[in-house]
Amino acid sequence: MPTRRAGGRHGRPWRAAGVTLVALLALSGTALLTAGLNPAPAQPPQPARTEAGEASAQPTPGPGTATPTPTTTPGTRSGAPGTASGPPPGAAAPPRAVGLPRSEPVRITIPKIKVNAKIIPLGVEEDGTVQVPSLKEARLAGWYRGGASPGEIGNAVVVGHVDSAAIGPAVFFRLGSLKRGDRIEVTRKDGKVARFTVDAVASFPKTAFPSELVYGDAETARLQVVTCGGTFDRKKGSYPNNIVVSATRIP
Repeated sequence: MPTRRAGGRHGRPWRAAGVTLVALLALSGTALLTAGLNPAPAQPPQPARTEAGEASAQPTPGPGTATPTPTTTPGTRSGAPGTASGPPPGAAAPPRAVGLPRSEPVRITIPKIKVNAKIIPLGVEEDGTVQVPSLKEARLAGWYRGGASPGEIGNAVVVGHVDSAAIGPAVFFRLGSLKRGDRIEVTRKDGKVARFTVDAVASFPKTAFPSELVYGDAETARLQVVTCGGTFDRKKGSYPNNIVVSATRIP
């Protein structure tokens, strides 16, 4: 797929800042209409929660090179000496989560916001730019194939435009209106449907994108859905934030 910049409104290309992961930060952060020439388009709904984050002060790893989040496993020690984080002696270890085998996703359905969209696989360009759906295909969602597939153990990442000059509101225009407990379904190429329940919906400044949340290791099957958010800046022709919906698979 040729290099494209995530689209919302102006459709100007964007590039990862030093690493490819940052490329997704600008997803759908462009203008529906040329700023200054047309009335402001409809504002997409925003989540109630906005996170300031601390990622802006840290380097952001790229897909495939994300630094794993340090986790404490049963039987290992964490914190002060003598404080064990695992189960007490003789206690059974918690059962390991079981995921689905790897299979490419083909469709995402979010009944609450009437999303029923085809999913296309996305990779990374040689110049360090993350591929995104074409602005002419802004009603499609994209799956980052460098991560887990939906239903596998790990973070599966699905991205999509919030709007585009060609069609107006795009596939994830209403993503910010989701709430905890809402359902998301992803149909896979193997015919299985991975079902998820939303844990959290938050808006993050693009300068503080939660890379570890979205791309870091996970011990269960999780889904991260990303688009642009915040109040559209007509002067800059972009949205300032990213909306991230985090969900956990329903076994």
